[in-house]
Order: sequence, then C-alpha cells, then structure tokens
Amino acid sequence: MSDMGDTAIRDPMGGVNQSGVRDHNERLVLSLIQRHGGLASAEIARRSNLSAQTVSIIIRALEKDGLLSRGEPVRGKVGKPSVPMTLNPDGILSLGLNIGRRSADLVLIDVTGTVHGQLKKTYAYPTPHVVMQFLTEGMTKITGGLTKKQLGCIAGIGVAAPFELWNWLDTVNAPKEAMQLWKDFDLKSAVENRTGLPVVVQNDTTSACTAEHIFGRGREFADYAYFFIGSFIGGGVVLNDTVYSGRTGNAGAFGTIPVRYGTAQSSQLIHNASIYLLEKRLEKSGNDASVIWNPDHNWEGFEDILSDWIEQTARHLAVAVVAVSSVIDFQRILVDANCPQPIRERIVDLTRLEIAKLDTQGIADPIVSEASIGRNARAIGAASLPVIERYFLSQPSFA
Repeated sequence: MSDMGDTAIRDPMGGVNQSGVRDHNERLVLSLIQRHGGLASAEIARRSNLSAQTVSIIIRALEKDGLLSRGEPVRGKVGKPSVPMTLNPDGILSLGLNIGRRSADLVLIDVTGTVHGQLKKTYAYPTPHVVMQFLTEGMTKITGGLTKKQLGCIAGIGVAAPFELWNWLDTVNAPKEAMQLWKDFDLKSAVENRTGLPVVVQNDTTSACTAEHIFGRGREFADYAYFFIGSFIGGGVVLNDTVYSGRTGNAGAFGTIPVRYGTAQSSQLIHNASIYLLEKRLEKSGNDASVIWNPDHNWEGFEDILSDWIEQTARHLAVAVVAVSSVIDFQRILVDANCPQPIRERIVDLTRLEIAKLDTQGIADPIVSEASIGRNARAIGAASLPVIERYFLSQPSFA
C-alpha cells in the first residue's frame, strides 16, 4: 500500500533479544507480517530492531507451529534470494458473533480475514434466549465440517454487541421486559458455556473498526475516525495504529454527537443517520422493510425513499465528520455501512459534497473515504479479537 512506504512496526519497548520474552517477540514478528504482508527475515529484523539470529529462531518456531508459511524465493538482487514469510491461513481460525438489534451473525474466519463460513438470523428484536439458541445451532453448522486439526486451530470466539443493548426500546419497538433481560445477562459466561472456547467481548462498532484496521483500508493510516452505519450509527477511533476503545470501552460512540442542519433543532446523529430511519419510512409507505436486512437484496424498488434517506444521512454525517475532525486531526475518515456497496458509495460521495458546504475554517478539510470490509465488519471484527489477544501485539507502534 502506497501510503505506508518503508514504515516499520515497533513495539513501544522495541524487540528484546533475551530468551525469556520470546513470546513477546513472536507477537511482534506476527504483527509485522500481518500488517505488511510477506516479509523476508532480514526485513523483519530491520523493522523490529531484533537481531538476525533472534528473528531466525522465531521464524523457525512459528513455522514449526504452523503459523507461518514460506513464499516463493525472490530473485534478481545481489546475494541469496530472499524468502518472504507469510501468515499461514490454515494455522489460525476464529469465530465471531455479532448481536445486532435486527439480526445476529456468526462467522468463521482465518488469520488473513477470509470468511470460511457465515450464518445470519433476523428477528424483530434480540433476546438472550434467541441469540444463544442461534449460537448453539450455528456452532454445530459452521464447525461441523472441520477436521480435528482445524478445530484445534480455533483461537476462540469474539462477541460484538451494542453498548447497553437494552436501550432505545421505543426506537426499535421492542418490549421493555424482553430487552431488560440483557441488563443482568452475563454474555461472556453464557458464550463460554455454550462454546467451550475463550471469549472476548467488545462494542459492536468498535469491532467493526477493528476489522477495518486489521484486514482493510485501516492498515493505510495511523490515525483515523471510523463510522459504521447500522440499525444505529456508531464508530471507532484509531490512534497511533491502535484501535482505541477508551476508558469504558465505548470510545467512538459517534451516534451521540449532537448535530443540527440548517434551522432544524439539534438532535443526536443516531436519530438522523441510522438505517432504522429507512426501515420506518419503508414501513410507513407500505413497503416490505425486512428486505433491507437481507444481505442478498440490492435495495432496489424504493428509490425515492432511499434517495431521501441517503441525503438526510449524508447531511448529518457531514456535520459529525467536521465535529470529530475538530477534536483530532485525523488522516482519514472511513465510512462503512450495513448496506450494499453502491449505496455506501453514494452516501460517501454525497457526504463529501455536504462537507464542502460547511464552515471548516480552523481545521484541515476532512478527507472522507469508503471503508472496505462491508456489511460483515462487526462479525469479522469480533472474530479477530481472540486472534489479536493470542497472537498479535495489542498496541503496536508503526514508526
């Protein structure tokens, strides 16, 4: 990727050559390769500040454990041909569960982010019983075809869920009694009991941001703001090449940003740029609103309503983009959504035009781009969490 040039990844403390911290250095090597793609041992040593001998020992160990693979030798330069080391997609698998307000998703990915299996369940509103039943049945289906060796490669299961799932009941027409069950529900323990796997739980839009950062365009930038337009809009923050979750794990809660366009009364972004608004408009007009939650539907057949929703979303998203850009001078603003890619493209294009109408004096003009992961970002991000926890550095520094 052109933006990255010859940047090097370094742990905040740098690589250390003592044998007692080899696990730390293994994570450093794996993080380097994950970030930059195939790297020869000499390049790993240069970027990590580890000795060539230490890197050689680490590579042999990781290769023996099935975590790294050797690429084709690169010839054409003076001296011995270099052999790039890459992550072995067969070496690490992971599961991700996304609990949304209108649907749940279960995915199986490998260490490169490739999806090997996915299931979806839609509902009027989520309850612990419905979600746990989906997880139990889904686990059987999604892992049923795996060999014993592949099952042993599963790092764990990550869970992405909205912050305070029981809130905004009137917005999604969910009964208070059913949704309040989430308030005292120990989600992590329940998933552990159902799967027998290590569990990592994270806010859903932070998980989507994590997917973009690990597997998508996020690798191009050290600092960026990320918006994900789902049933409710949310986001994530990346600082110094690290997804920043914040003191309570809810950093990037961009849906709560107060926005006002023209003479309209100020209200939160979540009530002006979320997919539930499109759903309500479709229901009011007599259309089948359920189609927008079907990943195979291209959102055709209701263009007038869709265009109005896109315009409203872009107008208010532009205000929020300027607001977050006045706090941190982000390299980029990335936007993803639970919608077909052409719709996401229209939202981003129109948001750029709306930003041009706003007063941005005092800040650099925000650069808004499409993210790259797409509708499955929250589940894929969830699945990446156990992999990060077990194999990568949680806070690498790319200098």
